[in-house]
Amino acid sequence: MGLLSWLLRLAVFLVMMGFALSNTDTATLHFFGIPQFEWRAPLVLFLLIFFAVGTLLGALATVPIVLRQRRDLNRLRRLQAASVPDPAARPVGLVRAADARKP
Repeated sequence: MGLLSWLLRLAVFLVMMGFALSNTDTATLHFFGIPQFEWRAPLVLFLLIFFAVGTLLGALATVPIVLRQRRDLNRLRRLQAASVPDPAARPVGLVRAADARKP
């Protein structure tokens, strides 16, 4: 299974490397059509930057949800701990009714 995983990773890496090497043409990025704000770089660099920024924004979008779920989970754990009696706190001298009838 480990070998298959590494082979899959190698295949993905080679495909991505081939994509990067085939998109080395220079591209110009214009910011709102203002001539002073234009950037020239290889197309693969633009793709990498926008992919990284999109991944970062997607991860940041999940932060409020994760924090709310952690808060709810901690609250539920506290409620559960408060409602479940400690088994070690039972009185020692308790006997079952069936045991009490035996001579």
